[in-house]
Amino acid sequence: MEWRAGSDIGGTFTDIAYIDERGVLNVGKVPTTPDSFGRGVMNGLRGLAETHSLALSEMSEMVHGCTVATNAILEGKGARTALITTRGFRDVLELRRIRVPALYDPLYVKPAPLAPRNLRFEADERIDARGTVIEALDEEGILRIAQVLRQHAVEAVSVCFLHSYANPAHERRVGEILRAELPGIFISLSVDILPQIREYERTSTAVINAYVGPTVRHYLENMTQSLREADCRASVAMMQSSGGTVDAASVLAKPAQIVECGPAAGVVGAAYLCGRMGIGNAITFDMGGTTAKASLIEDGAPIYAENYEVGSSMSSAGSITGGAGYALKLPVIDISEVGAGGGSIVRIDRAGAIKVGPESAGAVPGPACYGTGGTEPTVTDANVVLGFLDQAGLAGGTVPIRPDLSRAAIDRVVAQPLAMPTQEAAFGIHQLANATMVRAIKAVTTYRGRDPRDFVMFAFGGNGGVHGVGLARSLEIKRVIVPPAAGVFSAVGLMVATRSVSVAAAFHASLASASAEEANAGYDRLRAEADQLLGLAAGAGAYRLEVEMRYVGQAFELTVPLLAERFREDGKADLREAFEAEHARRFGHRLDAGNAVEIVSLKLRATDPARMPPDMLVLQRDTGTRADRQVYFGSAHGSLMTRVVDRGDLPTEPCAGPLIVDEYEGTTVVPPDASVHRDTFGNIVIDLHY
Repeated sequence: MEWRAGSDIGGTFTDIAYIDERGVLNVGKVPTTPDSFGRGVMNGLRGLAETHSLALSEMSEMVHGCTVATNAILEGKGARTALITTRGFRDVLELRRIRVPALYDPLYVKPAPLAPRNLRFEADERIDARGTVIEALDEEGILRIAQVLRQHAVEAVSVCFLHSYANPAHERRVGEILRAELPGIFISLSVDILPQIREYERTSTAVINAYVGPTVRHYLENMTQSLREADCRASVAMMQSSGGTVDAASVLAKPAQIVECGPAAGVVGAAYLCGRMGIGNAITFDMGGTTAKASLIEDGAPIYAENYEVGSSMSSAGSITGGAGYALKLPVIDISEVGAGGGSIVRIDRAGAIKVGPESAGAVPGPACYGTGGTEPTVTDANVVLGFLDQAGLAGGTVPIRPDLSRAAIDRVVAQPLAMPTQEAAFGIHQLANATMVRAIKAVTTYRGRDPRDFVMFAFGGNGGVHGVGLARSLEIKRVIVPPAAGVFSAVGLMVATRSVSVAAAFHASLASASAEEANAGYDRLRAEADQLLGLAAGAGAYRLEVEMRYVGQAFELTVPLLAERFREDGKADLREAFEAEHARRFGHRLDAGNAVEIVSLKLRATDPARMPPDMLVLQRDTGTRADRQVYFGSAHGSLMTRVVDRGDLPTEPCAGPLIVDEYEGTTVVPPDASVHRDTFGNIVIDLHY
């Protein structure tokens, strides 16, 4: 019997999901193996196969999500990368957008470019914005640059010429020369990655693609080898940052598209549930062992970012919060990410204040309570001391817990220096982690002109159920939903994701004078490109058309849906109204009718209609006796004996907290001032009382 599985590698755990022929969802959770990520995935797949009497040799596809590209950027461990650009534009990566995110910090230092200055080279060539060749490419000069690159032992080269989006001939020729002169070196051409205007964003995206390319290639080759060694011939599909899956072979050419693939999977899973529950607007909150992520679902669909940044203290999108990371202008679900997770290390700074993260204990050595070598207190240790987590162990007891080590670490690092009780110190750590994660939620709500009180919250990830209600209360959100298999929900998202790609092309024209014929010709080219990427017959996909627009003179764009199968002359007024409505919602105003609107690019998202998610998932619910325990809910409520149940034991009618829901994949905390019930979809639904 053929079967499919989803695997998601996190900083602490690797999650596995499998949906059987009855639509029953089965999951597994194993420790991540940083020395060989593929080994951890195989451990999880073997365990799942043995439990459900499945043969690895019959697995047809593994849909995969990971953080390998993100970590390469965050840890500075990507490839030794060079950049070849048009003469006069060598320092575009240094100049960036002249934006200082820390306005009142005189010691602020911009992140170092991923391609250092001594590996950035200027080429003699010039093409204007209309695609006309002004100066021919100096091919001899490119050959000389190739010799220097060989001497510097570069591992990857990005090429970005000023107006290559209008005429790619020069970039294409440089790619041919480099591949001939530097065999085995990863080559990234901006026309293949981002054929649109904006020299900084296009250069940065091409450089990111090159920087993570060799790392991702090595990772996927090892993953495939691990499958083959286990006699598994399954094809590997990857989640993209845009929320669709694609063959791993496509990722090898454009690895930058998976920078945010792991967090995207959870948002896709939440959107899937929203569609089946009839929920239009939701905030997703995904807290794992290393980071916490937030995103928005509006009108039943994820929100996408026009501009995204990675590598800063908070990866996010938008014109308000940007400037601290590396620009990545690819289709990305708007996900805000902060370095706060269960493994985030707690310390006291020089001013005597508690700090949480962004450093993480990860899977190795892990939190102090794991007893595997970690000695510094973490957020998980604080939750153990508070009684939120099962003292017997996590993941069904497969990860033993040493509460005494948690108490000792928090007492030594926090409680004694601040002369406070250990429980109070632990609760302070818990609240501080919440305050850090509020930033991520505000980045996708208030910074986008949305009021979080108008949304429900989906809380998932290994720690989402522990912290979700506290976060919701601080934002006055009234309802928190913890979905089935919440602790491995990104793996679930992989299983319900559609096979889809997003493509775009430059199209610079005034909205009033834009040619419908030329616009539709552009969309036809995008359809053909998307069909090829998905391996579909011409016109066989389902397509969503979008337009990237701005007021003339603005330095940023907004994306609005076309809401039609073709660009029509009589639809321009509706398109302008859609743009201005989004502008007013995002920035609080719209300009008068005398201000012209222009189109910057055309976008298209194609989905394979033959690969749609199942109509319904059923979680295999466990029931059983759980030992009640003392839980500390802060000074307002004190320490209370709290009932502990499994999800399957929850009533379908609301019951008052406090209550703890302990499951194999994670824990959900219901405080005294909230009520909880289980709905028909198997969700834990928590209503907060104000």
